[in-house]
Amino acid sequence: MTKPKVLAIVGPTASGKSDLAVELALRLGGEVISTDSRQVYRGLDIGSGKITTPEMRDVPHYLLDIANLAKETYTGADFSRDAKAAIENILKRDKLPIVTGGTFFWLELLRGRKAAAPVPPNPILRAELEKLSNEELFTKLLEKDEVRAKTIDEHNRRRLIRSLEIIESLGKVPSADKGVSTPYDWVILGIDIDKADLEKRIKTRLENRLKKGMVDEVENLLEQGISSDKLISFGLEYRYITEYLQNKITYTEMQELIIIKSRQFAKRQYTWLKADSDIIWKKFPVDVDKLEEEVKTLLDN
Repeated sequence: MTKPKVLAIVGPTASGKSDLAVELALRLGGEVISTDSRQVYRGLDIGSGKITTPEMRDVPHYLLDIANLAKETYTGADFSRDAKAAIENILKRDKLPIVTGGTFFWLELLRGRKAAAPVPPNPILRAELEKLSNEELFTKLLEKDEVRAKTIDEHNRRRLIRSLEIIESLGKVPSADKGVSTPYDWVILGIDIDKADLEKRIKTRLENRLKKGMVDEVENLLEQGISSDKLISFGLEYRYITEYLQNKITYTEMQELIIIKSRQFAKRQYTWLKADSDIIWKKFPVDVDKLEEEVKTLLDN
């Protein structure tokens, strides 16, 4: 039996994935599913690069603004469940599901190449763990699951807490490489952008976001009672703007750190993506007219 086709668009941060997804959706009768671990939260808008209503150009988008920043932690298992439901909804109406975003691990879950631990959030345990520093969390993880500790960013507070939460339930963090079969036939497009072009886009993007009020967005979230630790845990813009508002760094240092860390993040993303032989790479700027015809052929095969 032929599996239904699903299109995914990947690439480093600031490479134009969202715009390309909308353009192809308009041409191919598609609808877009976001794979971004920050854009699921209401309130994380400018800093996360969440697509705006005008930018959507009437193309339906899924998994944006579905979680409460103050009350919920949205996990990979949550995403896998909700994204599959969105795909089925789109397919039932004979539309093309187009998946895009910067959280590539979530895409791996959806493609059946990774597996998420089926452990629900434990608010009591999380409240206890929140009292610990990142260093203390990492030490605790090292004691309980040395294998997981070797593969985690010891400064990523959300991942540290989530790992300890899973260990509390299962005894250890299951191997992420135990994938499951996928009911879909995936076409994966990658945006290949030169380093100089990408760095220019990262800088311009930051300037635009600051003009749109990104600092005000973070300040408003803090005033609403969102903890500084939680905002810092989202990294990049949210981390360094929060530190600026705490007077830990200057405005200029904030800008410089966001640019530097965004470049480093893009490099790590490329390393991840280049290991995937299924990705069909397209040079930036993408010739959308030519790509449209290529994608139609891929979808028909």
